[in-house]
Amino acid sequence: MIRVFIADDHEFIRAGLKSILTGTPDVEVIGEAATGHEVLQALRESTPDALILDMSMPGLSGLELIKRIKTEWPKQKILVLTMHTNKQYAVRAIRAGATGFLSKASASEELVAAVRKIVAGRAYISPEIAEELALSQQPNSDVARHTLLSDREYHVFQLLIGGKSVGDIAAALNLSVKTVSTHKARILEKMAVGSTAELVRYAIAHELSTGTDLAPE
Repeated sequence: MIRVFIADDHEFIRAGLKSILTGTPDVEVIGEAATGHEVLQALRESTPDALILDMSMPGLSGLELIKRIKTEWPKQKILVLTMHTNKQYAVRAIRAGATGFLSKASASEELVAAVRKIVAGRAYISPEIAEELALSQQPNSDVARHTLLSDREYHVFQLLIGGKSVGDIAAALNLSVKTVSTHKARILEKMAVGSTAELVRYAIAHELSTGTDLAPE
């Protein structure tokens, strides 16, 4: 029996995932969580065979949560389930320690296969993401500028191109305005642009998400 834990801040999504999984004879859902801190607490009590993890949850979430989990439970299999479709998020999640990456749009068709594959010790990623991951490991003077950002900077970058102000971002990430302003300055420097408008144009040109549904890490 494959023991699965579901972590997503939306109750209806957890219910949908649970419905898919409980209809499979060899899969058992052993628990649910709505925040990153609840995930950590649950893992201290019982370690599942597979953790299905939303990238955008309140509090401790996303890449930071994956890193925390892999530090405390190095062998934990993690399947990231997200609305984010840009490949850079997938690459960063895999680098952080995720075993697989699946879009929520594909969950109904691919979820069970993805869970079985990561439990078997194999990665579950699309050919496009595998190619992006391979390319990101190669020295390249023409590397895309957004790949030079740290995980935190990339998160702030996504919020900026999504229309969030420095104050909004500070509140969402529980940081000071000064800290966010420093992040923004470093982003502009690394991206070699002079304004948020130029960041947005860059994001559109590189087909990066400009949505505002990113939860704080």
